[in-house]
Amino acid sequence: MTRLFLVDDHALVLLGLEALFGAEPDLSVVGKAETAASALRQIESLAPDVVLLDLRLPDQSGIEVCRQIHHRWPKVQVLILTSYSDDEMVMAAIQAGASGYALKQLDTAELLSAVRAVARGDAVLDASVTRRVLKRLRDAEHAAHASAFVDLSDREMQILQLVSRGMTNAEIADVLTLSVKTVGHHVSTILAKLELGNRIEAATFAVRNDIDAFVAES
Repeated sequence: MTRLFLVDDHALVLLGLEALFGAEPDLSVVGKAETAASALRQIESLAPDVVLLDLRLPDQSGIEVCRQIHHRWPKVQVLILTSYSDDEMVMAAIQAGASGYALKQLDTAELLSAVRAVARGDAVLDASVTRRVLKRLRDAEHAAHASAFVDLSDREMQILQLVSRGMTNAEIADVLTLSVKTVGHHVSTILAKLELGNRIEAATFAVRNDIDAFVAES
């Protein structure tokens, strides 16, 4: 039996959720609250398995409530159930320790599935939210990688890419139609700019930061 606690500032929503979960043999609503203060007070004594938490509460942000639950009772899973799909709120909820983020537009079967998944310890995100969050994370990762090469010129990027492929200075010189001495000078400059000790470190750094993607874009 999964013990649920419901937090929403609308009494009718609480009644509807209580009726929905009460009809399921494996789910039990052990308490409900319309404010953050009441929720935190009851959660401490009731020790539910899953808290369904709205983000808009009259006395405190649902994000802060989530953070407190995660900090004080780490075994309690939090499923955000809200009408708001704002990217900032989604990211904040995940960072606050939420195990799931679902929209109230879900149909009954999807909501029940989400609750059971979170109870098992799985992470749940609404499909539309997932796409946006993943894109945001990919964009952030891309920006972080790009910053790693910000001090390098286009030519230095080309040479570092070839270094990452294990090519010698002579081989790089042949590919780029440069003198070996010029390539050696560029390699030294690259190492100095990136504060790396040798070619192996440079190659590792380049691969880790996906240099091929950035050379392809330039």
